[in-house]
Amino acid sequence: MASIFSRIVKGEIPSYKVAEDENYYAFLDINPLVEGHTLVIPKREEDYIFDLSDEELSGMVVFAKRIAEKQKAAFGCKKVAMVVLGLEVPHAHIHLIPMNSEGDVDFRKEKLSFTSEEFVAIAEKIQ
Repeated sequence: MASIFSRIVKGEIPSYKVAEDENYYAFLDINPLVEGHTLVIPKREEDYIFDLSDEELSGMVVFAKRIAEKQKAAFGCKKVAMVVLGLEVPHAHIHLIPMNSEGDVDFRKEKLSFTSEEFVAIAEKIQ
């Protein structure tokens, strides 16, 4: 059975798309740590990020870099954290998290909640 992320790529599950090319897809995390928290995934389903080919992994990081540059400009943050974490979804993914302090990247803290309209506005801000 396809992962939830593969179903998002296929359009079976809606998402707030930030960017897409032929190999990668980026969308807002629906349980964000901060405004602009984005997930980057390869379109080809692979559970473990280090099982991606060297070409796929490097392409994914370069794709993520372009999004991080847009996030930094959009939110005026000090840096954008790139975190590879999570066992819940069996699909390799990178979290891109605008940050002004290391506390912004604490996955134990309470997640933010946005309306659909707010998510759309945040995605547009990054695009």
